[in-house]
Amino acid sequence: MEYITDGKIEQSVPTAVTLGNFDGLHMGHRSLISIMKSKAEENNLKSIVFSFFPHPMFLFDSKDKTKALILSREEKRQTVESIGVDCYVEYPFTSEFSSMEPEDFARKLIFEDLKCKVLVVGFNYHFGKMAKGDAALLKEIGKEYGAEVICVPSVNFLDERVSSTRIRKALMEADISLANTLLTVPYWAYGEVTHGNRIGHEIGFPTMNIDADDKKLFPPNGVYATRILVDGKMYSSVTNVGMAPTVNGKKKRVETHAFDFDMDVYGKFVTVYFFKFLRPEQKFGSVDELKNRLFSDAEDAKQYFLSEDFKIWKEKY
Repeated sequence: MEYITDGKIEQSVPTAVTLGNFDGLHMGHRSLISIMKSKAEENNLKSIVFSFFPHPMFLFDSKDKTKALILSREEKRQTVESIGVDCYVEYPFTSEFSSMEPEDFARKLIFEDLKCKVLVVGFNYHFGKMAKGDAALLKEIGKEYGAEVICVPSVNFLDERVSSTRIRKALMEADISLANTLLTVPYWAYGEVTHGNRIGHEIGFPTMNIDADDKKLFPPNGVYATRILVDGKMYSSVTNVGMAPTVNGKKKRVETHAFDFDMDVYGKFVTVYFFKFLRPEQKFGSVDELKNRLFSDAEDAKQYFLSEDFKIWKEKY
């Protein structure tokens, strides 16, 4: 997959494009990309996902006050690539760019630079200065360039629109099941395994300290049933997200204990998939109390992986 981040987006062949912020790449986003890919194949066009970095919410006030991403920049790139498109454009989002008139954005960038012949957008997509541009404007300008503009209705689940905001809310409420359903894949975190305080090793419960992106939205501090991908192999695991209050932790951490695992993985990049919230983080009276509870948490996670709830994910994860 071609990956463009420097704003040099000029194409030499006609393209099919879908536009959006695409945080989470949830089932609604995947619908747009699927339609775009089908149109690209039908018309022998290069397929392009066009998004932005940083996310506009980091530059402006947003209705979504979390100011955090469902997918980190690297996680998003990996996900777009896994979906299978020819090119992913991550256009630099600056104050200057945000003041561009909608007509200029559509004409110059989309229909001229990208040579777009099929454009796929969501029904409520807005763009350009003061978000004045919409699908109707894109259709009008598209006609001038002989381009087809497809406006896709929202995707609903349980009679409510699927959106990144809805998924953020589910994550903040530790409703991992709903978040995973809307994402179509388990919520996940990718990062490097770094050295921690080694207390887990000392009590016979070794953990991987995962250095995840600090702009990523994490569910509430607590313990989760997870699976971890290391060197292409998946292991059942239990993960703590939080401050490690029993040992006076100072920084938010993601610590994973993988079952039946005995490898030196410092410096490796791993992926942790979240499936179920087990309990909130708590401070114990002693390290022995913490140790006993950690082993109890591990048993709870193992029971989850034997349950009916995990069956829908079992084959792939």
